[in-house]
Parts: sequence; structure tokens; C-alpha cells
Amino acid sequence: MIERWALAAVEGGGAQLARLGPDGLPVGEVLREPDLAQSVRSRPETGRWVWRSTAEIYPRLLAAGVRVERCYDIEDAELLLLGHAGRYGEPRSAAAAWARLHNAPVPPDPRPRSAEPGSQSSLFEPSPTQVPFEALVEVYADQLRRHDTAEHPGRMRLLTASESAGMLVAAEMNRHGLPWRADVHRAVLDELLGERYAGGGEPRRMAELADEVSAAFGRRVRPELAADVIKAFAQAGIRVKSTRRWEIEGIGHPAVQPLIQYKKLYRIWTAHGWGWLQDWVRDGRFRPEYQPGGTVSGRWTTNGGGALQIPKVIRRAVVADEGWRLVVADADQMEPRVLAAISRDRGLMEVAGHEGDLYSALSRWAFSGDRDHAKIALLGAIYGQTSGDGLKNLAALRRRFPAAVAYVDDAARAGEEGRLVRTWLGRTSPRAAGSDDEGEAGIPQEGGDDPAQGRASSDARAWGRFTRNFVVQGSAADWALLMLAALRQALHTAGLRAELVFFQHDEVIVHCPQQEAQQVVEAIRAAGDLAGRTAFGETPVRFPFTTAVVECYADAK
Repeated sequence: MIERWALAAVEGGGAQLARLGPDGLPVGEVLREPDLAQSVRSRPETGRWVWRSTAEIYPRLLAAGVRVERCYDIEDAELLLLGHAGRYGEPRSAAAAWARLHNAPVPPDPRPRSAEPGSQSSLFEPSPTQVPFEALVEVYADQLRRHDTAEHPGRMRLLTASESAGMLVAAEMNRHGLPWRADVHRAVLDELLGERYAGGGEPRRMAELADEVSAAFGRRVRPELAADVIKAFAQAGIRVKSTRRWEIEGIGHPAVQPLIQYKKLYRIWTAHGWGWLQDWVRDGRFRPEYQPGGTVSGRWTTNGGGALQIPKVIRRAVVADEGWRLVVADADQMEPRVLAAISRDRGLMEVAGHEGDLYSALSRWAFSGDRDHAKIALLGAIYGQTSGDGLKNLAALRRRFPAAVAYVDDAARAGEEGRLVRTWLGRTSPRAAGSDDEGEAGIPQEGGDDPAQGRASSDARAWGRFTRNFVVQGSAADWALLMLAALRQALHTAGLRAELVFFQHDEVIVHCPQQEAQQVVEAIRAAGDLAGRTAFGETPVRFPFTTAVVECYADAK
């Protein structure tokens, strides 16, 4: 039986803690100890620590050299439980949860804190415990009871545990940092953008491209301002709605190519230019603040730094330490494989039971060997493309894999009708705007030409497309959390020096000594399989990875 200990930081660097029983309440007295890190270090490593917020406590423990095996994040759990009850968006702090328990006024959540660039200090700022220790434990005990009443209690408990594990991974990744060569980054910027001018203006190459755009239009145009460019095209007799590349690249006008190149360089300059490098990279490491479950589907986000949107050309700066390597692993066709597992479609599970290219295998089943049509059909089913060729391909997919298509169709219908839609483990989508507690989503009634009804119908269909994707993408995020937890444990159990340093949706990077690289590759593959079995049970579906062992991130693809 894993011991559970409630833990709260107190002023002066101390801690309050208590051993918890199966009901979540203290067994014995509440202790007060003078050193937070020592209070954890002196207890069994295999215990589970119950605390208000991982972001509040764990970075302080890591700074003291204390690693935690397991935790339970009360505020993260509250977010999941509120969503499961159809109350997404209500305050999720421990103080709010305690107030709801006592029918007291519920305080709003504090405003999100902005990360401090270039250091870990923002994570180390102590957040005051917002409720007394006894109230914190009371909230935890209530959450245990609420898990028991969930639609699938075991799955919901697994989801909460995996989210808490993800919080540990996020804090450790911030602590380790992604290896980053500032000199290489500067060389890339000089190569792409040219010299910088005094006063902080556009670098030379961007200024030259801006002049080319203006010359092509015959007047001064600011290419970073979409309205200015649209107006210039209109004066040239060309109507465009935006300056997005897909809309303008086919236009036969001499401004198009320099404009596209300018926009590409502008994004690099503003998002990952010299200013970003100065703000976010310190001592050879980039340390963004990861936010597990930062979106409603469970995908991660970052609080500053843009870590999940590193342009390929900038990845040249991500270089392993001397004698170390980066193991870069991409989950192969993750979402289609997840759909096979959650829909229990026998045919699709058989297709997804092999580690080769899923779309090629799918094409042999239903599309006469045409891989492109197979891919379009399957992704169309997940994302809701049901017009044109998408509709024809979907029909072929439905004949071969009826249970898989029915699964996402049912999720779309539930979203349109304003009902709750859940991932396999129980992460719950918010209802569409305008839904009431009875599940109506403003669906228009038969007859009549009320424009408001038409808008409501269109909004409902749009939400249905969202929930169609949510059940797959969210279940994939659930799987990814379990994979990260399994990989973290495997690396530690094996006694490796390897460090998890990056994660985004279906990609993970481990920084390790060169001699550990192959062991890390095997650990990643094993973690993917274990996560599949843990999340979805025993199915034929496999979750393979494409891995690369490289010195530089840019060389992985």
C-alpha cells in the first residue's frame, strides 16, 4: 500500500504534513517541520505527496535536490472534476473548492502569473497557502469521493494521477532545460536577417524585402500590416481577404514572393530573434514554463517562450552537450491509432496493430492502395471534413470501419446537442456557448426562417466538429501523459543520467550521454506500449515511435 502524505509549505521554508488514511483524512497528528525539503527527504521515496499545487512546491524541492516519485495536485484535480461535472470554467483553486464545500462565497481564481524570462525564479516564488492545512485535506477527501461517483471511476482516477505526473515532468523539464547554443542561434539570425541597425529597427534583409514589396506596388507599403497590404492589392485590382500564404501565393503579382519571404522572416525576428535569445536562454539552456493540460483537450502549452513553436531553422541552435546526444522520438500516426483503441473497431485495430505506416496499411483495406485517399479519409473523419472528396472518402471508410466512424459521429452529435463529451479516461469538453443544464445547445426547431435559428444551427455544427476531434485528440493527450509518466519512471529506475527536456503533443526529446542513447530509445518504445495498455486495456493497437539519435535537433527530421 502506497503511503499518502498531505504537504503544505509554510512561511520560513518549513512545512505542515500529515499521513493520510484511505478516506483522505489524517491518520495521527498534523506535524510541523522546519525544513520543507527535509520533511520530504526523510519519508519513503515511494509515497504519494498530496499538495495544493505542484508549481508551488516541486521546483523548491528540485532546487534542494529532492525528487518526488508521485504526487496528487489538488488544484489540477479540481479542474478535471469540475469539467467532469459539466462545470468547466468555475474557479478551481483550493480556496474555491473549500468554499463550495461549505456553501460559502466562492473566490475567483488568481490571475495567471507571467513567467519570468531566462530563469527559473518565477517557479520558485512561494505562493501562500490559500486555505488552512485542515481545509486542504478536507478538499482532498471530498475529491476522492467525487472520483468514486464519476462515470468511470477507475479511468477518472487514472486521469488525475497522470495529470499530476505530468506536472512533475513539467517542473523537471524546466529544471533541466533544453540545451541551446546561443552562438549558433546568433549565426542563424545573422544568416537569415542580416545586420541589425541602430535603434532597434528591422534588420537589413527585412528592410530590403520591404523595399521590394513597396516597389512592386508602386507606393510605400508596410508588409507587416495586413490591412495596408490588402489595400495595396485592391488598388492593383486584386481582391484578397487576408495575407495568408495559401491565399496569395497563387497570385501573379511581383509583390507576392518578397511579401511571403518578409512574413516568414518577420515571424522569426519577432518570436525567436535577438530579443528572445537574450530573454530566454541562460547558461546554455532554454527553460520555458510548461503548462500541462493548458488546453481543454489536454494538450500542453507554455507560459512564455514559445517552446512548442520552435521554427525548424531555429532548431539548429538546439545542440546536445559534448559527449551527449538528443533522442528525438515522434509517435507515429498517434491520433488514428487512438481512434482505433477507443472505438474498438476490429478492422481499424487490426490495421493499427502493426508498426509500419498506418495509412499505407489502411489504403490496402479500403482505398485500392491509394495512401493519400486513405489519409484524407481518416483525418477527415477525425476533424470533420465531410464535403467534396472528403464525403466520398468518408463513405468508403464507414463501410470498412463502421465502429470507428460511428464513434466520432456520436461525439459530434453529442456536442451539437449540448451534451457532455468525454475522452476515454474522462477529460470532459465544455459545453457549447448557449447550452443549458438540460443539454440543449440552441438547436433550431423544424420550420421557420429565423436568422438567429440559422446561426444557432451553424454554431451547433461547428461545436460538433470540435467535439468530434476532442474525443480523439483528448484521448491522445491522455495517452501521452501516461507515456511521459512511464518514461520518467523507466529512466529513473534504470539509474540513467538521461533527462527529459522537451515534449509537445506527439514528440519527446531526451538529453542523454551518448552511451545511454540506445537504452533511451528502447525505454521510449516500451513507455508507449505500456501507456497504451494502461489507458485502453489489452488491444491489438500498437503505439510505435520514429526515433533519431542526433547531436542537433534540426538533424532529426
